[in-house]
Amino acid sequence: MKHHSKITPPKLGQDARLDQSVLSRIAALKAMSVKELKTEWERLLGSAAPNNSRAFLEARIAYRLQELTYGGPDHETRRMLDLLADEVEGVSRRKNQIADPRNPVAGTRLIREWNGVEHTITVLKDGFEWQGRKYKSLSGIAREITGVRWNGYRFFGLQVRPREV
Repeated sequence: MKHHSKITPPKLGQDARLDQSVLSRIAALKAMSVKELKTEWERLLGSAAPNNSRAFLEARIAYRLQELTYGGPDHETRRMLDLLADEVEGVSRRKNQIADPRNPVAGTRLIREWNGVEHTITVLKDGFEWQGRKYKSLSGIAREITGVRWNGYRFFGLQVRPREV
């Protein structure tokens, strides 16, 4: 049986000297030239800096310094960010879909009256159906119904479910 030891990085506030060291390194970025920032980028990230934007380089290097010191996002957070990136890019590289806690169970019918017309939406496993057409989001349906942008969950009266304690 394999045993894995997990190295837990220090947390912010546990070691004042470490925190001060990180803050000092981040503050020192302000005094660097763009050329020096690009060199620091290469040292910390292992690749050429993507652009010459001082604000971008400072922010990303500062994040990397904190990430190296305190650790980066956990596996579940990285997975969620990857899924969100796929959703924004309109590409499905990963197998799982993001499950929004506001979505009712597949098969549920949502009914909304708008300007005297009743609209019935069916919740699907991977989207929504309205008038025989499939939609990825309730916002798209709300826009079709009203002609303006709406938060679909708000339009259909869905609230975020409270977290279980």
